[in-house]
Amino acid sequence: MGHSDQKLAIFRGLLKFKSNVQKIWGVLIFLSIVTTIEVVLGIIKPEFLLKPFLRMKLLNWIFLILTIVKAYYIAWDFMHIRDEKSSLKNSIVLPLVFLIPYLAFIILLEADYIFDIMKNGIVSWDF
Repeated sequence: MGHSDQKLAIFRGLLKFKSNVQKIWGVLIFLSIVTTIEVVLGIIKPEFLLKPFLRMKLLNWIFLILTIVKAYYIAWDFMHIRDEKSSLKNSIVLPLVFLIPYLAFIILLEADYIFDIMKNGIVSWDF
């Protein structure tokens, strides 16, 4: 792919760059901002984010969502999924859209069951 054929825009064309170097810096800044938000929230742990929501703290939900955003963006931009035909994009993205929530549901359901067994059942915390 020649230099002129490469897409030098991110966020679906919202930001456009003149060169690949500028684009890489833009992506680095975006990922750094998201990571900084995660680290700051992890350090200060605001009290209002420690309330449970769907049996997990809001802070943990924020971490999960920001991690998925970063993973999606890395795959979309650095793995060049955005440049592929829509059939290949769909074959990669759509199974993950269904698989990740399904696996998260199974893990959370099993973890809740194990917690209840350890707390109220015959088996005790012995480790």
